[in-house]
Order: sequence, then C-alpha cells, then structure tokens
Amino acid sequence: MSSRDLVVVSVNYRIGPLGYLDPDGSGGGDGASGNPWLSDQVAALRWVNAHIAAFGGDPDRVTVAGQSGGALSTAALAGHPLTQGLIRRVILQSPPLGLDLPDPAAYRERAAAYLEPAGAEDAAALRALPWQELIGAAAGLFARTTAWGYWPTPFLPVIDGTSLRTHPAHALLDGSAADIDVMIGWTREEANFGFALDEGYADATREQVTDRIADTFGKEAADSVYAAYARARPGSRPVDVLMDLITDELFRVPALRLAEARAESGHPVWAYQFDLPMPAHGGRLGAAHCLELPSVFDNFDQWAHAPFLAGLDPAVRDGLAYAMHRAWISFVRTGDPNHPDLPQWRPYDTGTRTTMCFDTVVTALGDPAGASRLLHGPARTSAQPSAPLI
Repeated sequence: MSSRDLVVVSVNYRIGPLGYLDPDGSGGGDGASGNPWLSDQVAALRWVNAHIAAFGGDPDRVTVAGQSGGALSTAALAGHPLTQGLIRRVILQSPPLGLDLPDPAAYRERAAAYLEPAGAEDAAALRALPWQELIGAAAGLFARTTAWGYWPTPFLPVIDGTSLRTHPAHALLDGSAADIDVMIGWTREEANFGFALDEGYADATREQVTDRIADTFGKEAADSVYAAYARARPGSRPVDVLMDLITDELFRVPALRLAEARAESGHPVWAYQFDLPMPAHGGRLGAAHCLELPSVFDNFDQWAHAPFLAGLDPAVRDGLAYAMHRAWISFVRTGDPNHPDLPQWRPYDTGTRTTMCFDTVVTALGDPAGASRLLHGPARTSAQPSAPLI
C-alpha cells in the first residue's frame, strides 16, 4: 500500500500443520494453547505497540487488516485478551466468518488424523519433518475433511477457551473490542474462486445442489431455497446456485450479521461489496474471492503474472484502484473511508443498510445483499464441515 504518511508492517506467522495443529497443546506463547498461528500474530502486534514509534508510527492508532484467513485472524486478534487496547481499527476483507470451528475434542481428532499419515507422534516430530513430507501428509487430511459442495480446508483454528475464547464472528461485539472501528466487505461471487473453474462441478445436477441446500435449510425448504437463488441469477446452472449458496454461508451473510449486530449496538461499521466481474476465463470467475486485492493496494503492476486479470479495461482498472486505495488509506488515518473522489459512504445501519459497491460504477446502495440476508435469516446451526483459509 502506498504509505504516504502511513507506516505499513507485514508479519510472518506459522501456517499449515505447524500453525494450525498443536498436538501437544503447547501453543508457542503466553495464553496460546492450541493456536500457534494466533500466538505468532499476538507477539507481532505487541512488538508493533512497543516499537512502532521508532519508525514514525503511532501505537495508539494501529489498524490491523487482512483478507480471507487474514481477516479471520484480524477479528481473532481484536478479541484476544492480550491485545486489548493495542488495536484502533480493523479492516476485514472477505472474512470466512461462516467457518464451523472445532472445539478441543474435535481438534484433537483432526490433529490425530494428520499425525497418522505424517508418521509423527507429536509436535516435535512434526517440526523435524522435511516440508515435502508435511505437505504430502496434508493430502490425507484433505481426503478426510472434504465433502461435496463444501470448500474444504484441513487446517482450522480451535476455540480453546484460552487463546480463542469465542468464534471470531463475535469478537468485535463485546468488551473493549466493540469500540474498535470496523470496515467489512465481501466480493459478490466469493465461492467462484474455488468452484467456477473446477470441471468436476460443471455438470452438477439440481438434485445434488438441492441435497446440499438441505444441509443448511432442511429438506422441506430446499426446493424453495433453490428457486430463490435461481430467480436471483437468471439463466443460472445448478453449480451457479451452489456457488451463490456457499458465498452466502461462508462470507456474505455472516459479515452482514456482524454489521447488523454492531449497528444495533451503536458501534459504527462500514460495509462494502466488490462487484467488478473479471473477463478472464470467459467471465466464469465473476467477482470472485481475492479479486479486490490489486485494487485495494493499487499495485496492478505486481500482478502482471496473474491470468485472472487478463482483459480488464485499463481505465476501469485504474479508476477503481484509485477509489478503493484511497478509501482504505482514509479509513486507516481517520476511521472514515470517505475521500473527495468517492461517492458519499455512510456507516451501515439497520435502516438504510448502506453498502459501498465497487464496480465499473462506484456507488453506495441500500441493502444490495438484502435477498441473501432475508433468505438466511437469523444465525442458524450449519451442518457444513468447514471452509478454507486462504
């Protein structure tokens, strides 16, 4: 991101089996327990608080931002007992808040399922393995945790009651975290990232998708829910309905629930939806997961190798990047994303549900995801096994 008068810090942290699986429960830091990935980030944030002034930063005006798994991390950090008072603002881009996170018992089962194909008995043995073997063993865990119509991930955070006391979806609603400034958003077709180019799903049948819908809505409602999704996307194939369902379950609807809850409690939140479809791959990606990133950072020159950007009109590309990049910078500086070259962006509330939509035309709309919000209604217990952390 163009820093101007900002100081930008990027941190490394453990991922994969060494970051999300902790068979010994040893964690890796104070209060870490079963989430080494999170203890690493807590340590980095505390370092920033202690040292950022030496780099020209203000420790009292720290913004934490992340996309996808990074957004889930951002929410988890905001609610962590060791980070209270260290974060002023957060930006949550496509947070998979619909993840069904394991409790310690389910987590231990998942760790054991990985240790077996890895041929390791404990965390120390895992750390001694070559990276090729660590990656190879993940295939077995993928096989055990993958179900048709779900976006799988073998590695998930654990709600252990210590480092992660509650689901990150609730972390910004209570205590001192409720006073943190929040920007949250999603892309219109998040799940196309994982399914649109998968030929194994191209021939999905209506019956298959309806059965998948039944996992969430129940068998009696499945046909009517399928019809509602089909009406919203004229000419849709069964796989298109499936992708919209997954987008809603994992990203859009949980993000809306967080925005609604904060608005109802009087804590401001700014909501956006990235709508620009990519022409690459015959337009099959739409506005998929990750596609807002080059615009947010206004660094398309760094994405020249990325085939999903092929065919994008340079004028549209540069104009959208200008609008988004400066909105993000403004939010970091002031807690308000508005700037002179952006239509007025009001905080989200339960009356107007204002959401900034970024497309070839940038405009603030009232409740653009209302159909999804009403269809899914209040939070329900989902049967979905898991979703990915990118």
